[in-house]
Amino acid sequence: MAKGNIARKLQKPALIGTMLICYLFLYLPILHIGLGSVSKNYSFPYPPQLTWATFEKLAENTLYQTALGNSLLIGVLTALLSTLLACLATMGLLRHAGRHTVKFLILFIAPLFVAEVLLGLSSLIFNGLFLQLGGNLFSAILANTVHCFSYALLIIATQLYRYDWRLDDAAMVFGATPLRTFFEVTLPLIWPGLFGAFIVCFIMAFNNLEISFYLLGATPTLPSVAWGALRYGIKPELYALASGVNVVVFLVLGVMFVLMRTGAVRFGHKPERERSAI
Repeated sequence: MAKGNIARKLQKPALIGTMLICYLFLYLPILHIGLGSVSKNYSFPYPPQLTWATFEKLAENTLYQTALGNSLLIGVLTALLSTLLACLATMGLLRHAGRHTVKFLILFIAPLFVAEVLLGLSSLIFNGLFLQLGGNLFSAILANTVHCFSYALLIIATQLYRYDWRLDDAAMVFGATPLRTFFEVTLPLIWPGLFGAFIVCFIMAFNNLEISFYLLGATPTLPSVAWGALRYGIKPELYALASGVNVVVFLVLGVMFVLMRTGAVRFGHKPERERSAI
């Protein structure tokens, strides 16, 4: 009994200690990079001597500005295409399921099992040998869309799996066209899934190196510029770039959390008072 009581007393401290170690492992590097980006001695910023010189260098670097614009373009257009195509495919699979549904589903999720390097190489060979095209943003966007499409489909499918298609039937019975039914009935109910698919696809395409590297040639993106800069050592601009990206990510997460807690936007989340009333 005494050993059992001791073990139970040690469970909570052990759990807290494990959580603290995990959080330190995850967030200490982010804190270190953040301090390095605003310190004169960026490699070992202890004690920190604050300066904004690294961010000024980053803002003056035209290569990083061009790379950021290209990465944003690839990320946004890839996310839009992937979300649109995945929405159409998922609605077709679930709304009009038939004996060939499984075959189409296997075809749609097949890119999940293809390595990004292989997808980039195969796209490069297809564009170069068959289409005689050089590296360009359009090819990179299409290749990233192929890669992100499967992830978007799975995310949207989790939202549409619980959707009641009788709502669409009722709207069309009362005279609504299929397009109006989608925008006024279906979309307001499934938009959290579409938004989640868009965010995931944007992040994947924005951060992608393997696919874009093979298809863009000399066209810079943030991952390719950062990877190229690492060959000559870690420069202070990389600290500022990483800190800027981290700040944007934490701000977006913070805004989403506040909106969910206040009930202004739900993202599929139900406030506690609504869950208790159901």
